[in-house]
Amino acid sequence: MSKQLLIFFGIGVVAVGVVVFLTVSGNEGSHLQLQGKILKVRTGALGDGNSIAVLDFRVENPSDIPFVVGNVEVSLEKKNGEMVDGVTTSKSDLKQLFEYNRFLGDRYNDGLGLKDTIAPHSMVDRMVAAHFEVSNQTLDAAKAVHLSLHDVDGPRWETSHAIQ
Repeated sequence: MSKQLLIFFGIGVVAVGVVVFLTVSGNEGSHLQLQGKILKVRTGALGDGNSIAVLDFRVENPSDIPFVVGNVEVSLEKKNGEMVDGVTTSKSDLKQLFEYNRFLGDRYNDGLGLKDTIAPHSMVDRMVAAHFEVSNQTLDAAKAVHLSLHDVDGPRWETSHAIQ
């Protein structure tokens, strides 16, 4: 190969590399994803065989697209690995939940409900409550609680928190 051909080949490889880098970095914000964690889990008994878990969490949307909540799921992982799905409390019922169940403490964050939006490049603290048909002792002894948020257009964010 001639020296001139090698120089042009090297310039071509560098040019292709630059184009690929600019394409990937330019589309980085177009991928909708959330980052965050559950900060605190508060539990309490609602009656025999019924309990409640309140999850305070922080979530960040680093993308250029808003995350619009389409579904919120909370589940419990028992010590034996069995999963129990919780029934989430509506955002409008959280005020009444805290008024009548003082053992849960104070309400620190706004609730998260359907159609709520997490704006692009923002971080928010929110709260979700879920009812479980297990005793409070079983809830407190569980391995972890799992939170899953689904966007109306499909993307999903999940996190877990050890209860103990």
